[in-house]
Amino acid sequence: MATIGHKSAPATKAHTLERARHRASLVPDLLVDARRIANTVMAGWHGRRRRGIGESFWQYRPYQPGETLARIDWRRSARDDHTYVRDLEWEAAHTVWIWVDLSPSMLFRSNGARTSKEERALIIAIAMADLLSSAGERIGYPGLLRPRSSRSGAERLATALIGSDVEQAPDWPDLSMVRRYSEMLVISDFLRPMDECSTFLDEIGRHGARPHLVEIADPAEEDFPYRGRTEFLDPESGQRITSGRAQDWVEEYRTLRRARRATLRQRTQSLAGSYTVSRTDQLASETLVRLHGMLTGNPEEVASLAAPEVSA
Repeated sequence: MATIGHKSAPATKAHTLERARHRASLVPDLLVDARRIANTVMAGWHGRRRRGIGESFWQYRPYQPGETLARIDWRRSARDDHTYVRDLEWEAAHTVWIWVDLSPSMLFRSNGARTSKEERALIIAIAMADLLSSAGERIGYPGLLRPRSSRSGAERLATALIGSDVEQAPDWPDLSMVRRYSEMLVISDFLRPMDECSTFLDEIGRHGARPHLVEIADPAEEDFPYRGRTEFLDPESGQRITSGRAQDWVEEYRTLRRARRATLRQRTQSLAGSYTVSRTDQLASETLVRLHGMLTGNPEEVASLAAPEVSA
């Protein structure tokens, strides 16, 4: 299993080429799955659901003293003894940056997982691009795509990811183009030193963006099911650790993992962002529902958007 550590030295050219080809072969199927999952979530979503500047009707509501008379809908008000205001739905486009961690630890997949961590991360990234593009948001990917509003946002992102160079992939996304009030979606297992994670979040805060972290977790990393003599390999550094009785590490491991996650969640929320965990033995649609509510500023709707089961 993966342990917390620094990134390893650059992979060999043969390994890099193999990973690039593998990802290229996966993306078409991932795009189909991502769109299917996005459609599932979209079926239960009702737009941004926030009052504001726009052209689409949202709701009628009772007139409040002090509001301008120009906002009153006299035709609707004439139907009964109440005075109503016609609210429009907020339609201002946001810029959402999406970044996927493609480091070696993301390739991990235990027997209990539906998919590898990398495949789950790509599914979520592409599905979110599809959802947000359909809503008119500007989607960008640091170092690959400039933010743009396009109905084909999912295809743009998938195509860019096919050609991305794993060997040259940065440890963290480049924030040089990120501007104030942007949303920053980072999908990773966050198995990095805590000081690196904290520095990255501080940098997002300095740019005035809101971080939305999605931690991809394999069930073996969550539950630590190992027993007896076990050798653990860190895919990032190549370091090996052997335990004669792996079961003796369970409680301490779980305690440290919970504490680490709590620290990252607290730090993210202090920047008005969100922290979501996506286990690879559970449905990707569940993660997408939660994340979509946070990104669209409607966390109160998350519980009501119960998506039917869709495999990923």
